[in-house]
Amino acid sequence: MQSQDVAPRPAPSGSGSGSPGSVIDVEQAEAALVEHYPRLVRLAYLVLPPSLSRGRRVLTAHALTQRALPRGRTAAPVIPAQSTGARDGDAGYAYVRLRVLRTALEAGLPLRRRAWPRRAQLPPMLPQVWGLRLFPRSGGADELALDQRLSALSAPARAGYALRGLERLSDADVRRVLGEAGVEGPEAALAEADTVPAQYALLDSPEFDPCSLQARPTDLMRRRQHLKAALAASAALAVCGVLLGLPGDGWGPDGPAAPSYAQNPSARAALEPSRLIKVPPAAWKSSARTDFSVWPARGALTGDTELLHRALAVWARPGASVKVSATPATASGGPAGPPQLLYAGEIDTARVVIFYDGLRLARYAEPRDGQEGAALDFARMDGATDAEANAVLLNRTDGNVRYLMAPWVTEAGERDLMKPGSGAMELTVTDGVSAPMASPATRSGTCTSWNVLQVTTPTGTRLASDLGELVPARLTTGRPGQVHDAAGAEALRTWSPYACSLGAVAGQGVRAVNAWNYAEQPLPEASGTASWVCTRAETWRGGGQRVLAQFRTPGSAYGAVAAKGQNVSACGARDPQVLAGVLWKSQTGSWYLLAAGGRDTASIATTGGVKATAQGNVLAVRAEAGAKAGLKGTLEDGRTIEALR
Repeated sequence: MQSQDVAPRPAPSGSGSGSPGSVIDVEQAEAALVEHYPRLVRLAYLVLPPSLSRGRRVLTAHALTQRALPRGRTAAPVIPAQSTGARDGDAGYAYVRLRVLRTALEAGLPLRRRAWPRRAQLPPMLPQVWGLRLFPRSGGADELALDQRLSALSAPARAGYALRGLERLSDADVRRVLGEAGVEGPEAALAEADTVPAQYALLDSPEFDPCSLQARPTDLMRRRQHLKAALAASAALAVCGVLLGLPGDGWGPDGPAAPSYAQNPSARAALEPSRLIKVPPAAWKSSARTDFSVWPARGALTGDTELLHRALAVWARPGASVKVSATPATASGGPAGPPQLLYAGEIDTARVVIFYDGLRLARYAEPRDGQEGAALDFARMDGATDAEANAVLLNRTDGNVRYLMAPWVTEAGERDLMKPGSGAMELTVTDGVSAPMASPATRSGTCTSWNVLQVTTPTGTRLASDLGELVPARLTTGRPGQVHDAAGAEALRTWSPYACSLGAVAGQGVRAVNAWNYAEQPLPEASGTASWVCTRAETWRGGGQRVLAQFRTPGSAYGAVAAKGQNVSACGARDPQVLAGVLWKSQTGSWYLLAAGGRDTASIATTGGVKATAQGNVLAVRAEAGAKAGLKGTLEDGRTIEALR
């Protein structure tokens, strides 16, 4: 079936091109349009009504020409192509020329009150040019006079004049083309065109060329006024939309949440307390996973719909009075779907709600006697295992901290990491909530103790340290790639001198911290044996690792930081190698440069202010006070490593 708006009626046979049975397709018409585009646009420009401005005529001529392609294969008109400029028998060109002429004539028709306007009568949507006026180049006096005379003609007469002058068609062929374009009385149109002198050569001048244009700015002051008016109207419309979108019936007071204007069904469902995920108490016993996803919902307020709604609303839209915190690289936006409820209850002087959405923990807390001073905390927890998902912060007050324990924790205790010989003090756990224990995360002043949480589960005993975040960081010891939980006597002795260094990674989203005693070094002048320990903090986000190489002499209660690194692979599972140095003063007042690498280090060389080489993984050489030297180590496999700085 042919498209009804692309099939012109057949004309009588005559001196034309094509045949009644010929057809054209889109490709053929497009080839003709592209090849003769300037001529077709010029034809449309001449036929369009002079009441349009020159810039409007330019854009309309281009729009009409670009819309002249058929939608599919269609019958070709038996209408002559131009006698010069187009190849003889070009049915595609004859077709698109007829389309351009027909729409240009329609553009000049007056609008009717009771009829829909035709597409050609409307301003073109494309092409559009913002902030510029485009118009053809000015011609001479002859071109100006011809333009004025053509403006006085009717649209069919201008079309007849253009077909004569541009297309070089005979009067008989012009009458056929005008008839096909829908002109009633082509003879009258040609007679009217005869009133204008036949100055056809002028039609090829730049005055009538919509493809060779000049550009000038529009009225800048008026444009600025229009922009201001548009902005004011948009603001008013937005306010009206907000007022119309305010819900009449909600879930209840939103507490300290910001106002909500969104009515997205998915967002509303994620904040509906009745849709919260509540895991059965014994689900973890039969689950293949042991992480936060199998924690049951606990607390006395798990059925308090108003509290849960406030917590969810603040999560999605925290108000200006809400204190929001998040560990590095943790998103603080609302939940994508209904989250899992881990806890809702009263702890000390606060009401606390804890959610888990599969990637993050979100903790909402508000005062028991009101809602002023509400807090919202986020922590990234993707990929957590039973080794890290043992405890979640419930409340922190007066230097103490309470935890919500995992359902598989059988015992909990509190231990001073700086006193490896002392035992762990039992920590009472009631309905998953621990008794308060001293927290080192908020202390100030001299570090004399570092209390950590000790938990016992069916898979072993582990230590975790509060670093000011929602989940305490797991503590391990051992060579990277072969780490184990810091629970045995030897591991406790390893951590004891370096416990206070944990404060350097507080608030960094730390997942675990490992302490590795990578070297022992005999000191010069028979001063005993020093220890080299590397502590590496791994984060939940993967990056941001912090590495400290620490040096401890015999009898010292604390280790001294010799070198540090940020976002490095040293002392990690991917590259367990580490090299560090320090200036050390003996009891006799002599200064030495000491350096040590891991057991795979074959030799160490110094550069800069100190020149020395030592075989093995340790180096000790006399140096001046304040000397500066570089270090380079060579591994047993020949690879070189640089020192931490």
